[in-house]
Amino acid sequence: MKNATSNFFSKFATTIADWSGRPVAFASAVALVIIWGASGPFFDYSETWQLVINTGTTIITFLMVFVLQNSQNRDGRALQAKLDELILTSQAQNKFVGIEKLDERQLREMSERLAEKAECVEVMADEKVENLEPSK
Repeated sequence: MKNATSNFFSKFATTIADWSGRPVAFASAVALVIIWGASGPFFDYSETWQLVINTGTTIITFLMVFVLQNSQNRDGRALQAKLDELILTSQAQNKFVGIEKLDERQLREMSERLAEKAECVEVMADEKVENLEPSK
């Protein structure tokens, strides 16, 4: 039951996230706001009239947070799995598999070490290029 619910929500979240990112969704939202704004004089700009847009946008925003977070989590996991596969099938160090589970301090330290290595590699590459260039 739990797996079926999870699969349903994943499919639902993907569909909603895909639809909400399209221009037609934005145009629909703009049209609704314009219609709401134009209806102001008819409703005498009442508190109820204002409450309609406030409540509607709050509910939609609240629900979209969960839908988009689900979509982003799945995208992140898929990307991480692809990167892990590339690491495992290349000559990269396998210690990078699963680093997304490290805490902030550990990630920062690893990032600093990688930046230092990248700088060393860049210096070595520059030296090789200088050695290959003919003297002027």
